[in-house]
Amino acid sequence: MALLELDGVTRRYGALVALDQVSMAVEEGEVRAVIGPNGAGKTTLFNVITGTVKPTTGRIHFAGRPIAGLASHQVCRLGLSRTFQITALFPDAALEQLGLSGVAERPAGLLSHGDQRLLEVAMALAQQPRVLLLDEPTQGLSVEETAQAVHTLAGFLKTSRMTVLLVEHDMEVVFRLAHRITVLHRGAVIADGAPDTVKADKAVQEAYLGGFE
Repeated sequence: MALLELDGVTRRYGALVALDQVSMAVEEGEVRAVIGPNGAGKTTLFNVITGTVKPTTGRIHFAGRPIAGLASHQVCRLGLSRTFQITALFPDAALEQLGLSGVAERPAGLLSHGDQRLLEVAMALAQQPRVLLLDEPTQGLSVEETAQAVHTLAGFLKTSRMTVLLVEHDMEVVFRLAHRITVLHRGAVIADGAPDTVKADKAVQEAYLGGFE
């Protein structure tokens, strides 16, 4: 049984179908990326999984337990942490895991943008989640900061075997970190598979208007 399973999840806002019969199974220890053009439904998917919004139809199971319709704080307590939602204090061990011990005494506002993004991940890890949802972890970073953040995250994920659901716009980051990729387009899944398989998929290339470099 997969750790996180979605079966036919749909979310409608009036006539707008933000998610359209999305099914997905994330195994324990897997790093799953969710990609798609702007407006594909990525943020809505995260919101539905974490309880920020309720699915219109469909089922979501976490560790065999139905969670669709639970409040976000209930979902978090069960073991799903999302990077931008967690504001709790965190132990030094979370900083060590992401290479931030050397800046532990600095105010967060004085950290580099790259370290601030890693700090956000550390805050989510403080909840000791079974699934970590990373929402655009390299957004706003320079090329150098992105490279460093990805290096740090890759090392952490390799040693921790954390189950991760990742939304990321930078395809180089996706192909570096993800074991498997789910592609959304207009709210529906148009591809799901290993990075090389997804990269070669014609429907995915068309959705991205030019494909990948």
